Amino acid sequence: MTDITIDNQTYDFDTLSEDAKAQIISLQFVDAELQRLQAKAAALQTARAAYAKALSEILNAV
Repeated sequence: MTDITIDNQTYDFDTLSEDAKAQIISLQFVDAELQRLQAKAAALQTARAAYAKALSEILNAV
């Protein structure tokens, strides 16, 4: 028995309809994908800042 809480209400996952289970699985996939993309965006922002700093140093050395 796996409990899942939605809108402050707890449900037994195993007793939910197949449609409800499919929606929960889809939500979990989307949440995981958003988390992955947010981590990727953070890495890209860090890389961009490093490139901008390197460019600034090159331009200021001229």
